Amino acid sequence: MPQPDDAAPTPASASGPDPVAPGGPTPRHALALAVHEVEAHAADAGWDGPPRLFALVVTAGALAADPTLADRLPSDVVAAAGADPHHLLSIEQEGFAVDGDLEDGLARVAWPPTVDGAALVVERIVLPPAAEEDVPEDPDAALDYLASHPDRQDVRLAVGVLRDGSSWCAVRSRAHDAATDVAGGPDLVPGLVTALRATLED
Repeated sequence: MPQPDDAAPTPASASGPDPVAPGGPTPRHALALAVHEVEAHAADAGWDGPPRLFALVVTAGALAADPTLADRLPSDVVAAAGADPHHLLSIEQEGFAVDGDLEDGLARVAWPPTVDGAALVVERIVLPPAAEEDVPEDPDAALDYLASHPDRQDVRLAVGVLRDGSSWCAVRSRAHDAATDVAGGPDLVPGLVTALRATLED
């Protein structure tokens, strides 16, 4: 169920990953690409899916630690890592499950030092600010209210963070379900950015 600080994503000024800086690729650009890739991966499975958590690992570092990995990765991924030292591998955490509050579930996540970042994909119901004022306090009643409200919007949120503090978010609306309509920006969903960033803290 939506939380107050991330229920209504901040409007984006542009969609898609930020362009590569003139000086070359950056960690944030690699993160933006990874976030949009995991959102597209979730989109392939359709709507009404569970939250999905991914570990992000710098591909070049993973290849240096295990050269045989190059034989197991798609050739385009290996080529992308050769062109961009910040390129990220996204590794889905199959055992991740949320029973209740998503933020509480994330609070139990801890990553080893070999993980360079994390990404989360989750669906939410959002309402106009005026309609949010009437949401009942009872969780079950609130869920019924959200699900039946005529102005509800279903959105898929993809959020990624790196240990250096970089963040990126991608937002897709069910009403405009096309890759070209996915909005992107570094802080569109600040509540989830904060919760996900906490999983990387020592």
